[in-house]
Amino acid sequence: MFLRRERLGRHLDQALRTPLTLVNGAAGAGKTLLVADWATGRDRPVAWLTTDATDQRPGMFWAYLLQSLRTSGVPLPAGPGCPADPDRVPHALLARLAAALSVRDRPVIVVLDQYDRVTDQEIAEQLEFVLHHAGPGMRLVLVTRTEPLLPLHRYRAAGDLTEVRDAELTFTPEEAAVLLAAHGLCLPAHAVRSLVERTRGWAAGLRLCALAARESPDPEAYLKEFEADRSTVADFLLAEVLARQPSETQDLLLKVSVLDRFGPALANALTERTDAEPILAGLHRENAFVEDLGHAWYRLHPLFGEILRAHLRVSSPGLEPELHRRAAVWLRHSGSLAETLGHGAAAGDWDLTAGALIDDLAIGELLAGPRSDGLNESFACMGPAATGPATDLVRAARDLARGETEHGLTHLRRAGRGLEQEPLAPGDVPEPAAARLSHALLETLAARLTGSPGRAETAAREAGRLWQEVPARLLHRHPELTALLQTQLGATRLWAGQFDDARAALSAVTDRSVTASTATTAPARVDALGLLALIDYLNGRLGRAERRALAAAAGTEHFGRAGPLGPDVGRLVLAAVAVERDELRQAQTLFDATHGPRHGMCDPVTEAGRAIVAARLLLARGDARGAVEAARSTVVTDVVSPWAQGHAALIESAAHLAEGHPEAAAEPLLAVPGGQAACVVGIARARLAAGRPAAAVAALDGLRPEGVAGPAVTVRATLVRAQAADAAGDRATTHRLVARALREARGERLRRPFVEAGPWIGPVLDAPPLRALSAGWLTPAAPRRPEPRPGKRLCPQPVEELSGREREVLQRLAQMMSTEEIAADLYVSVNTVKTHLKSVYRKLAVNRRGEAVRRARELRLL
Repeated sequence: MFLRRERLGRHLDQALRTPLTLVNGAAGAGKTLLVADWATGRDRPVAWLTTDATDQRPGMFWAYLLQSLRTSGVPLPAGPGCPADPDRVPHALLARLAAALSVRDRPVIVVLDQYDRVTDQEIAEQLEFVLHHAGPGMRLVLVTRTEPLLPLHRYRAAGDLTEVRDAELTFTPEEAAVLLAAHGLCLPAHAVRSLVERTRGWAAGLRLCALAARESPDPEAYLKEFEADRSTVADFLLAEVLARQPSETQDLLLKVSVLDRFGPALANALTERTDAEPILAGLHRENAFVEDLGHAWYRLHPLFGEILRAHLRVSSPGLEPELHRRAAVWLRHSGSLAETLGHGAAAGDWDLTAGALIDDLAIGELLAGPRSDGLNESFACMGPAATGPATDLVRAARDLARGETEHGLTHLRRAGRGLEQEPLAPGDVPEPAAARLSHALLETLAARLTGSPGRAETAAREAGRLWQEVPARLLHRHPELTALLQTQLGATRLWAGQFDDARAALSAVTDRSVTASTATTAPARVDALGLLALIDYLNGRLGRAERRALAAAAGTEHFGRAGPLGPDVGRLVLAAVAVERDELRQAQTLFDATHGPRHGMCDPVTEAGRAIVAARLLLARGDARGAVEAARSTVVTDVVSPWAQGHAALIESAAHLAEGHPEAAAEPLLAVPGGQAACVVGIARARLAAGRPAAAVAALDGLRPEGVAGPAVTVRATLVRAQAADAAGDRATTHRLVARALREARGERLRRPFVEAGPWIGPVLDAPPLRALSAGWLTPAAPRRPEPRPGKRLCPQPVEELSGREREVLQRLAQMMSTEEIAADLYVSVNTVKTHLKSVYRKLAVNRRGEAVRRARELRLL
């Protein structure tokens, strides 16, 4: 069944304007049918000759060609005659033929089909002579699988060559759909595209697949899952392509079939010969289903590769794993790591595969980054039989990344013993410095997961020493290693309450001038931003915490799920900030997002943060007992975290106050070591509730100088002093202190301390001097409204209060900033800004940006 493709017919029409036309494609590409259909529609003579592979003598070739000309109706004068000798052609005969053709009014079209069978240079030179001297009286069309022995470059440079090559002969998805429909197969577009991709649009392959699918009860499933090696496609390719090659070429094709791509050197490594370069170049020239990728790299046509692999398994059982091993050995020193691991895994040589990963210092990419899933997949089938430091390091990394800490620690200890007991000499597998540096990185990760700061510091010092022994090119190629090591170190310092040291390590990761910002370092950078945000939150600096957490979220959105820890820390900080701002619905939404499907490990810092947010949400909603239960972390660690212990005590103390037991509220806080500022404020609040205002103020007087703690702590301390002054009847001091607290809290939109303060603060906030400081963000705004004009309705208040982020977006909207500029200014994504804008429009009951700004000004929101 033939499908006429108009685009190719139009292209071939150019053959009438150029002396030479070349239709060059693989076997089964549809070359002959295309030219035959095109030639049938011509209104001029067409001489067609299919060359004979069995008789390549010049005299015989020209005898057949002259007869074809006469049969086509071309009147040749008696002059040219016919070759008398099968082995030679008189030059005079060729000259007379060219002269006879040159005087024609309309050119004759000469089609030489299967011209790739013509391998005699003499015939090619004779044909070129006739073509050149026939002038406009002859149009030569060569249908071939290979490059003809003609000076194509000269014709191409002069614009005298029309070319239709394999790339144009391939079927498009639209053409394939028409071909399949002609065979009675109506398939969905995605199924057609998949078939075209698998066959590379090869005409014979599509037709043979269509014929076979037509006999299947489920054609779509057949075309999706058919086994190429058990089909008529296999018969065609083995007979038309493989069988036509010399035995050495067949051997090479079968062996390179295990590769996705190959060059001459790699092919030589597999065949253990040295002749791959000319063979591969020749196969490509012959359109033998070997595709040129450029830079001396090739690949097999997908169907051809499938069929060759199946043929290899039958003809040489057991050879395939050895070929994969040879490929892995060569690629380890000369190719990409992913290909090395893929072939090493296919060979089942796990020592080689793991050694290649460790040698390349790619242990960090196994833990996190865009290649993490692919690298882990390479080791999915690694069994327990493989032993050695490299395999143990890989197992440790994979187990720790999956959250299987105990198994990971077991493998890590075994790897450490192997590296100590069996020192490796340079050149062994793996390289000693790379293996030990990988071990140090995993030690810092293990320290983070077990809450062991001392272990992390020891590992970091060891890494610093090894840094000088590892080749600089490896360190340059893997910036994620430094970033991950500093992040784990910072996390363990944070767990220990060493906030300044933790900030130093984490800032080295987030500082773009220190660490290259790439897809491989993005997971560590996102993680470090989240941890820095948590430090800011624990220090009471909500605005800075929010900005860093949003930057972490933006990084996750840009690079996708890039690491095993994910964005949970940043989301938890945003939820905690929302609680402090008394935006409980938003806090719950953010908190719930951290309970979605989690990939891999969760460290004590994240678990403690989750417990704190859960408890504060419950406390804010009046569930004091539930809050105490939620605050009790079940994570077992080597070292107790002072801030985790302090926040658990704060929640327990707040629960006692909520239940009316002020005398018990100070006890859990007094057990917390270190004199944490938030705990001291909690103790003062408990003493004030117990009727001891002087003791409360004395506790606050012992706090360290201002500047150490942020507004979330200092505002609460100021309100305790204000309440003590109110209890003493000192209204002036009360108002002054509350005014200071309002001014400090307003910039952070810190509402929760005022909600927790109790009933005494209500009348104070209602006093005229303080009303203006609290209006609009803490208490409902009461602006002076203009007199309504006749017939004009008053602008109603928003149906719901704008969140802090929505106000920030609105302010930038009023500055005529675009959506993209707002996103960049706030360190969020464009989609996030659009979401906030939709919410602002809804709350202000408007539909446009200008209306939102105008409405906000009417409501005194700007």
